[in-house]
Amino acid sequence: MTRCFIALELSEEAKAETERIQKDLGKQNLFEGKLTEKENLHLTLKFLGEIDELGIGEVKKRLREIRFKSFKAALGEAGVFSEDFVRIVWIKLEGDVIGLQKEVDSTLKGLFNPEFRFMSHLTIARVKQVKDKRKFLDYLSSVKIKKIEFNVFEFALKKSELTDKGPIYTDIERYRLQEA
Repeated sequence: MTRCFIALELSEEAKAETERIQKDLGKQNLFEGKLTEKENLHLTLKFLGEIDELGIGEVKKRLREIRFKSFKAALGEAGVFSEDFVRIVWIKLEGDVIGLQKEVDSTLKGLFNPEFRFMSHLTIARVKQVKDKRKFLDYLSSVKIKKIEFNVFEFALKKSELTDKGPIYTDIERYRLQEA
């Protein structure tokens, strides 16, 4: 069984800007937790969970059928899912990510349940504990993110291996989007 997900990669410029935001956030010393490693920054279009080889073969076959146009994406604002229970710090990714995600859901219909609460975001930190919630949330809302824009030409089926040092993500297969 292999733990799998479908993801979009960021441009190097978008990763560098995200890393700058992470470093600034870390310097504030407002929470205990872990920043997402630069090499692991991505947007998850769909988490598939544990799949056997036969299932991976079927997913690959179906994903190859996707005919979706490439698009521009851009870094948006930073935030959290719940101000009451802060666990994930994210940066929104703008562009037709939701359209691509719906196409992935549609293509995998019958194999996996559709996403009901998909939000186009990059997880930049996982929070164990916030020291001062108001200060933390005020800081996050004041973060200025450069609107880095980049072209999305492909997405990937990835495997995730959980280790003591954190997850290791490896491409299983990449899928090219159509020229816009």
